[in-house]
Amino acid sequence: MDRIQLSKKERSAQETLAPADCLAAISRCLIERGRMLATAESCTGGMIAAACTDLAGSSQWFERGFVSYSNAAKTDMLGVPARLIEQHGAVSQAVACAMAEGSLRHSRAQVSLAVTGVAGPTGGSAATPLGSVWFGWCVDGQTHSERQHFAGDRAAVRAATMRHALQRLLDRLTA
Repeated sequence: MDRIQLSKKERSAQETLAPADCLAAISRCLIERGRMLATAESCTGGMIAAACTDLAGSSQWFERGFVSYSNAAKTDMLGVPARLIEQHGAVSQAVACAMAEGSLRHSRAQVSLAVTGVAGPTGGSAATPLGSVWFGWCVDGQTHSERQHFAGDRAAVRAATMRHALQRLLDRLTA
């Protein structure tokens, strides 16, 4: 599959794109490829889907968003096995990948992103401290994952999660 080429200015600024600029570039990539995006969100509670649909014309590239905040929602809506959540925890690489893959199976999209994390102010543990977030992306038939830790209060963690999820999706679409 041909990769969408960004302008020299976009490539040099790609690491610091504002969410709206990042979304504009994502939308161009998806429209040019004839692809649709689905999101599966836990700790962001739909913020990423909301940002996507804030962009005029998003119906050309945004298919749907799943807000799977509870473990039951991850299982019911995305098909994440309850046993996987029990074994690895809701905030884990395995669950983030299963969420990303499940959002493709339960939608008409070809590209997905998923986030699951602990935004706080409670809920952290020694293994998964506050600010821990696992990301999953399905692009071009490949599932990718990554863990990040963000400092700050609940709002800051959620905002950083959204920015990172979108930036890394753009990185994968233009790699």
